[in-house]
Amino acid sequence: MLLRKERRLDEKSQFNFGYLLALALTSAMGGLLFGYDWVVIGGAKPFYELYFDIKGSPGLQGWAMSSALIGCVFGAMLSGTFSDRYGRKIPLIIAAFFFILSAFGSGQADSFHWFVFYRIVGGVGIGLASTLSPLYIAEIAPAAYRGRFVSINQLTIVVGILAAQIINYFIAESVPELMGQDELANSWNTLVGWRWMFWAELIPASMFFALMFLVPKSPRFLVKIGRHIEALKILAKIGGDEYAQYEVGQIKSTMTGTVHKVQFSELKTPKVKPIIILGIVLAVFQQWCGINVIFNYADEIFTSAGYSVGEMLFNIIITGSVNLVFTLLAMRLVDQWGRKKMMKFGSLGLAVIYFVLGLSYFMGWTGLPILLLVVAAIAVYAFSLAPVTWVVLSEIFPNRIRGLAMAISTLALWIASFVLTFTFPILNNALKASGTFWVYCGISILGYLYIKFNLKETKGKSLEEIEKELIDHSFEPK
Repeated sequence: MLLRKERRLDEKSQFNFGYLLALALTSAMGGLLFGYDWVVIGGAKPFYELYFDIKGSPGLQGWAMSSALIGCVFGAMLSGTFSDRYGRKIPLIIAAFFFILSAFGSGQADSFHWFVFYRIVGGVGIGLASTLSPLYIAEIAPAAYRGRFVSINQLTIVVGILAAQIINYFIAESVPELMGQDELANSWNTLVGWRWMFWAELIPASMFFALMFLVPKSPRFLVKIGRHIEALKILAKIGGDEYAQYEVGQIKSTMTGTVHKVQFSELKTPKVKPIIILGIVLAVFQQWCGINVIFNYADEIFTSAGYSVGEMLFNIIITGSVNLVFTLLAMRLVDQWGRKKMMKFGSLGLAVIYFVLGLSYFMGWTGLPILLLVVAAIAVYAFSLAPVTWVVLSEIFPNRIRGLAMAISTLALWIASFVLTFTFPILNNALKASGTFWVYCGISILGYLYIKFNLKETKGKSLEEIEKELIDHSFEPK
């Protein structure tokens, strides 16, 4: 009954899509910076490793790549407490400031320790933005369009990734195939070029910082803290007075207990605990499926397939472009196909591709076959697990505890990402590329089975309806 009424309102309301898009794009700039900061290091990697003389140390190489994830963990931890007490807007402004500081400091660093420090600072920004950007968008978007609006955050992540790849490619001077390590160590790329790769982030980070002051607070957070009139005004601007009255009524019906303080004990109740576990497992799986090692360790993956450094940088742009195209396709279909169907497709598709990719390395194939398999894996991930996981995480948690629950899932995601990123050089050294990708194949199969038997469909339902159905255990799988 609630769903039918919600759909009627969606049909009757003249949604202000221009306003919605402006809010979503501004908040999603956190995703753009997340993507840029996350991937820029991959293109800079061959050069800063020579500058800091860590080329022969797998441990330090892994620490340089994964250090930002320590900050991500702290950022995710802070996001829950901050967002449930102060809303989504203020922590996103803080995230923007951390991105500015990290971009400047990472490029300015003259010692490996300071480089790692500023990478950790940037990680705090990523941890905050990755939790709160999709959460804010989910809380302002109408149910019928929520999937594609939340997917805007993933789109900006992908744009940030592609921007970093293109900027890295154009900043780096051409590297001749026969250039020796000593020549490369004294080249412009190693002495200066990699710094500009990080400094380029200052432009979007400054824009994000300024624009976030212009967006309103989440209407669901405003209802939570008793500021109903402000929430009504924002919702009326989005969908009209009738829509606003209905939404505020639904939000109020799910709010219980004290206004400000959310207790961890609320997450352990028999009705809520299974939802928290679901969110954690999906978040961990999105990382342990292994796709991010392709972005972070592109030089090892492509050079082991026979490509030069210059070719590797160009191949990274190809993967980023494919990432963008299939993210756009996912945005188009997520509210039609549904979340569960797309995630099942993605996990099973990755399992097949990883098996063949591992076999390719095992058989000693090089060149184009490896590039095509890598591109296929990125296409499948961009169409499914990358955007849809964030959509599901932004939907399944109850209103009152959403900030804290989302933070816990994002915290689990970044811990999983740290493990993935730190262990790849070790796995690659011990099992070679073939064995490493077969490990990711096995993980993808397990993820498929978990999604098949545990994830319920959420498309087309309001956040309040999803909450009531999950809490009442009346969610029927589809």
